[in-house]
Amino acid sequence: MNDIQEHIKNYLTYCRSQKRLDEKTLKAYRIDLRQFISWLQNHEQPEQKKVPCPAVRKPAEDTLSHMPEITDITPAVLEDYLAHLHQTYKPKSVKRKIASLKALFHYLEYKEIIERNPFAKLQIKFREPIILPKTIPLYTVEQFLAVIYKQRREAQTAYQKKTALRDAAVIELLFSTGMRISELCTLGIGDVNLYDGTVLIYGKGAKERRIQIGNNDVINILETYRDEFLPEMQECGHFFVNLSGSPLTDQSIRRMIRKYCALASIELHITPHMFRHTFATSLLEADVDIRYIQEMLGHSSINITEIYTHVAMAKQRDILTTKHPRRNFKI
Repeated sequence: MNDIQEHIKNYLTYCRSQKRLDEKTLKAYRIDLRQFISWLQNHEQPEQKKVPCPAVRKPAEDTLSHMPEITDITPAVLEDYLAHLHQTYKPKSVKRKIASLKALFHYLEYKEIIERNPFAKLQIKFREPIILPKTIPLYTVEQFLAVIYKQRREAQTAYQKKTALRDAAVIELLFSTGMRISELCTLGIGDVNLYDGTVLIYGKGAKERRIQIGNNDVINILETYRDEFLPEMQECGHFFVNLSGSPLTDQSIRRMIRKYCALASIELHITPHMFRHTFATSLLEADVDIRYIQEMLGHSSINITEIYTHVAMAKQRDILTTKHPRRNFKI
C-alpha cells in the first residue's frame, strides 16, 4: 500500500476510535481523501513532466509508485489541487473537501509524521454564495397536514387508516421540533417521552439535545400512533416504523411527502428539510432569540443559524410598515 494511502487509512481509524465521528462524517472524509489520492495519481509534478520513450510501456501496477510521498506534498501541490476543486465543484463542496484535507494534515502534524503542515503557508479565502433556505408557506403546511388527517378519516381499510396515522405523526414531529430527517429516522422508542412531551435527539457528531413538544394536538397524535404501532416498534426498537416492523427510512418519508403533495394539489416541491427551515424561520419571525433557535436546531455555531435572518422578510416588512417614522409624516 502507498505511503499516503496508509496514512489516510490510519487517520480514518483515528477519527472513528478517538474522535468518535459518526459514519456519515467518516464516509464524507473517505470520499474526499480518495478523490485527493486519485488526483495525485494523475497530477504531474514539474520535475516529472518528461516525454516517455514510445518504445517503453509502463505497466498499470506502477501507477502508485510514481505518487509523491506524504512529505513531498507542498503548498504548490495543494494550490494546484484547490484550483482543480474550484473548476470541478460548487463552492460549498469545495469548502467541505478542503476541510477534510486540512484535518488530515493537522493529524499528520500532530502525530509528527510531517514537520510542517503545508496548509500553514496557504491563504484560502473565497466567497461562498449565500443560498437561502427554502421554506414552506404556513398555509401550505396547514393544507398538507389537513389532507393527511382527511385521508385518515376517510380511509377505506385498516391499513390505509394506520398508514395515515403514522404519516401524520411523522410530519407533526418534523414540523414541531425542526429535527433533521436523519434524526427522526433514528429515534428509539425510549427517546420520545410523551409523558413530559420531550424528545431526545442524537444530532451530528453524536451531540445530544432535548427538545420540548409544545402542542397538545401533536402529543395526542403521537400517543395514538404509539398505541397503534407499539408491537412493530418493539420488534425493531425504533419509534417510527413501517407496517412490516422495519425502521422507517428517509426515502419512505420523501415518497410519503410526494404522495400528499399530489393529493393536496400542492405544486411546490417539498422536501423533509424544508419543514426544519420553516420551523426555524417561523420562530425567528415570532421574535424568538436566535440563540434559542440555535440550541433547538442543534447547530454547533450561531453563524449557521444566522442564515435564517436572511429569510425572515415577513417580520421585517411588518416592522418597517408599522414602526418606521416615515408613516407619521404629514406632507
